[in-house]
Amino acid sequence: MALSIEGYAIVSSDGMLAGADGLMPNSLKFEVDQDFLNTSLDAAVLLVHGRKSHEAQPNSGARKRLLLCRAAGPFSTTPIEPNVWLWCPRATPFSEVCDALGIEQGVVAVLGGTSAYDMFLPDYSAFHLCRAGKVSLPGGVPVLSAVRPGRPPEVVLQGAGLKLDDEIMLDPAQDLRHQTWKRTAA
Repeated sequence: MALSIEGYAIVSSDGMLAGADGLMPNSLKFEVDQDFLNTSLDAAVLLVHGRKSHEAQPNSGARKRLLLCRAAGPFSTTPIEPNVWLWCPRATPFSEVCDALGIEQGVVAVLGGTSAYDMFLPDYSAFHLCRAGKVSLPGGVPVLSAVRPGRPPEVVLQGAGLKLDDEIMLDPAQDLRHQTWKRTAA
């Protein structure tokens, strides 16, 4: 098994992952989604995220994480805190980072923000998109930069070669549903 890159995001009805202030509001936090995410992240060999997309879960400190930053130089195997490394994609290719950390197989979980999701868009094996249909975040931060009115995340994922593989209604009262998008064969 090679590396499988998978995205994990929860978004509002208008495709936003954060409010206009750049922070994820409590209105996008649902226990059933958090349970799925926590289980998935426990199984991942590496997590990739920006500075605002950090996780605050019981097992966070035990997970290997790459923190995206623009100011870091070439990748260093010296962590900035236990299991956390700074990574500047312009300075060191992702494959070299994985080699340096000894990561050869398993799931790499991408947790956002927008630039992180965009960076891996051509490479996702799967994208797990949770849609909170009763939450709206006008002027918020889109999950993918190509998301805008009339162009929801599903259209962007499909345009990137992903196909809806499964959809589960998690909470009808909240119109909360989980979609799994998978890469179609070339």
